[in-house]
Amino acid sequence: MSRSFRSRTSRAARLAVPVLMALYLAVLVPAEAGAGTPGAVVLLGSLAGVVQGAALYRRRSHPVPVLAVCLVGGLVIQLIAPNGIFPWAGLVVLGSLASTRPPSVSLPALAALLALTSLNFRTAPQEEAQFAMAVPVVVWALAEAVRNRRAAVAEASHRAVTEEQARIARELHDVIAHSVSVVVVQAAAADDVFDERPDQARSALRAIESSGRATLAELRRLLAVVRPEPDERSPQPGLDRLGELAEPLRAAGLPVSLTVRVPGPLPAGVEVSAYRIVQEALTNVLRHARARRVEVTARADGDVLEVEVTDDGAGAGVHAGARGGFGLVGMRERAAVLGGTVAAGPRPGGAGFRVHARLPLRAPTPSEGGRP
Repeated sequence: MSRSFRSRTSRAARLAVPVLMALYLAVLVPAEAGAGTPGAVVLLGSLAGVVQGAALYRRRSHPVPVLAVCLVGGLVIQLIAPNGIFPWAGLVVLGSLASTRPPSVSLPALAALLALTSLNFRTAPQEEAQFAMAVPVVVWALAEAVRNRRAAVAEASHRAVTEEQARIARELHDVIAHSVSVVVVQAAAADDVFDERPDQARSALRAIESSGRATLAELRRLLAVVRPEPDERSPQPGLDRLGELAEPLRAAGLPVSLTVRVPGPLPAGVEVSAYRIVQEALTNVLRHARARRVEVTARADGDVLEVEVTDDGAGAGVHAGARGGFGLVGMRERAAVLGGTVAAGPRPGGAGFRVHARLPLRAPTPSEGGRP
């Protein structure tokens, strides 16, 4: 399926609900209005229905103003055609609002919708009115459950990032403190015997050089995430554990396609770096993209591992800017440590976002521009 086709399908789906709701409400008012209702009043009710349907197009980006429009339009329809019973447009936007806003915002919205629905007690049988009152509560509860699930997954991702930063800080301290201590001791020894024992001074200087090179090599490979109390016996995550990253998103209802094509085990630092880049990219998808599908691909091509994460969400909008924060900087830093690169931006046509990393399978040399 081409990207342009998926983009057209997505736009059609966004238009379907507003258009169908506008048509339904426009037809509902004449059908449910009283026999003696003036034609101008019926036309006003149908117009209120069309306005509500049109407003639903912005229900995800501006749910509160859209709900206000639907409440006013629903009141007009309720007064003109009370047999309609349900404030249909209000129910739709309540679901969008409660799934993205905290109860401090969604509960007043629910109360306002219940107040509108309670007008059914004036004209409808009591059983129907009571049922109509229960429907907004059910819609709110389901949407709130979805919001809580998303928040829990996002919190778990944030906790993982925090633990990652703490582990890197500990590892940096250990590596640098040990190496600097060795350098200081060897430099002092070289200074003490520089005149009397030049051969011993040279040996100390060579030890300093060796320690410095070893430290740089270890820092290039320093990419790991563990719990706050690390278990050094635990293996570092690699490409074989990418499926673990996809499971929380799948549990949240977001399909994730995973493809790994590598000839065999890769250098540990490369695998850890690839794992973390995918982790951060998936975290950004969950937080910002509003995507319906994510594709993750890891492919070894010659001396380079290519990692790509694409989604069909709001990558070309404001959420793309949100991804330009510390997460994207961290991915680029990880790739740069290995002499690689990370490119991120909207996909062609503006349908979604793409993160593409190229990681060399061998350590970079200073002449190749690798970073220490």
